[in-house]
Amino acid sequence: MVREAAMEDAVRRILEAMGENPQRPGLERTPARVAESLMDLTRGLREPLEPLLAGAVFEDPSEGMVLVRDIPFYSLCEHHLLPFFGKAHVAYVPQGRLIGLSKIPRILEHFARRLQVQERLTEEVADTLDGLLKPTGLGVVLEATHLCMVMRGVQKEGSQAVTSALRGSFLKDPRTRQEFMALVGRPVQPL
Repeated sequence: MVREAAMEDAVRRILEAMGENPQRPGLERTPARVAESLMDLTRGLREPLEPLLAGAVFEDPSEGMVLVRDIPFYSLCEHHLLPFFGKAHVAYVPQGRLIGLSKIPRILEHFARRLQVQERLTEEVADTLDGLLKPTGLGVVLEATHLCMVMRGVQKEGSQAVTSALRGSFLKDPRTRQEFMALVGRPVQPL
């Protein structure tokens, strides 16, 4: 159970600990705004995935690679509560089952809208699709900018983190992996 009033009180205390006055004109609504914002940015914790997927998977004999690329996403780093954002590329080779294309970004959004690390987000998307579709192969690549690296810490603007999760033929067949990586603009070096 999420308690917005407790969140607002915590934000007031943080502002005070920083030496700010939470009652000053620019900050008086900040605790409520932050609580509302955090509720929205973490809604994936409270919304079940199942209704989102109802009727999304259907039988089809297609065997060619299905790719949805350049899917924008936004999430919050669980270590610093700062945003990270970027693009996701998701592909699979069906084995008698397809999923509605719009469901792939919805699955990504579901898992991105919570406190996260990019590595886990990548795996959660891959595991969900792999479990639903049982494809012969699956690949998920996320490219993201982390404000915890850009605004603080090493302060390296322009740096990106790239993570991947490969399953089945995307992991075992170099040609399938090469095709996927080429389609998302990531060349693969020969093994």
